[in-house]
Amino acid sequence: MKILRFTSGLGVPAVMVLGLACGIGVSAAACGQSAAEAKIANPQLVILDTDIGDDIDDAFALALVLRSPELRLLGITTEYGDTDLRARLVDRFLSANCAGGFLDGVGIPVIPGVPTPHANVFTQSAYAREEPAGKEVVPCRINMIVDMEEAARLARERKDHDAAGYLLRQIKAHARQITLIAIGPLFNVEAAIKKDPATFRKLKRVVMMGGSIYRGYDGHNGERRPPDPEWNISRDPTGAKALLASGVPVFMMPLDSTQVHLETKEREEIFSHGSPLTDQLTLLYPQWMANSDGNPTTPTLFDPVAVAYAVRPHLCPATPMRLEVDDKGYTRPAQGKPNAQVCLKSDEGAFLKLLIDRITGDGAR
Repeated sequence: MKILRFTSGLGVPAVMVLGLACGIGVSAAACGQSAAEAKIANPQLVILDTDIGDDIDDAFALALVLRSPELRLLGITTEYGDTDLRARLVDRFLSANCAGGFLDGVGIPVIPGVPTPHANVFTQSAYAREEPAGKEVVPCRINMIVDMEEAARLARERKDHDAAGYLLRQIKAHARQITLIAIGPLFNVEAAIKKDPATFRKLKRVVMMGGSIYRGYDGHNGERRPPDPEWNISRDPTGAKALLASGVPVFMMPLDSTQVHLETKEREEIFSHGSPLTDQLTLLYPQWMANSDGNPTTPTLFDPVAVAYAVRPHLCPATPMRLEVDDKGYTRPAQGKPNAQVCLKSDEGAFLKLLIDRITGDGAR
């Protein structure tokens, strides 16, 4: 493997890697994929937009993306609060899984958005802050060639917190081909729409976790409650309004269909598996549990449902609806032309099987 390291004019390290590798267009041998996975033709181009680091479900969503051969991950954008620290968490997660190949983030670009006020706890900050020894290339093969100009652009976008610019640049390069999987507040989406609404409309679709149509957050004993201002929407209601008015097809997975719990048996199956991927989840889980109010033990897998929809839409059938978002973050059904496809009920058993099979298994089942 040949690695050329250099420093961009902005003082940000960048890398050009020549060879074969994990993560994008991978060979089965390089990342432990099965032959069935390697044969997937024309995978969907996706960008993941995430507020990873607070709740644990973003990490499970990222794991499912990495283990879904139907998806070709172009890049990851981070948003809300300390977007740099979130990007560092993703760097470490990818590097440990041979997805990026190295910590500089060029293999799979990781671009932070503009930092925002952030009142809640970044529960997995210790994982994000820990620096592995040195910045050596991890022992996996790299399958993409990044030229010097592209590496410099990525370094500049990362330094400038220009997730919106990165997203728009990818849309221009792959017009009407990219699925944006949005599993956090919509600040990066809002910024991209404000910057260039015409280019943003060239997204193929947005698959998002967000909203609360008829069901709010379940009570501590599992009791159903009326609709709530769901977190991702309530942090940035103007972003949700902008997205629903953008003209891009929106597929929404709200609280109604995403409150799927990872119970003890399933957790033990994942955490005892012992792969590089499950080892990272095993490290993140106790940090989330210890630093969350009430020290919960059972994660709710809100965000992976959106990833599962991108892979297996029949697991969460969607209904056309018109939604209106108010300033408190409520997402209410309204009369008029639909502006979203909304999944109100998911097949929780089939979803959990897909998640566990993908994360612990050798291929799609």
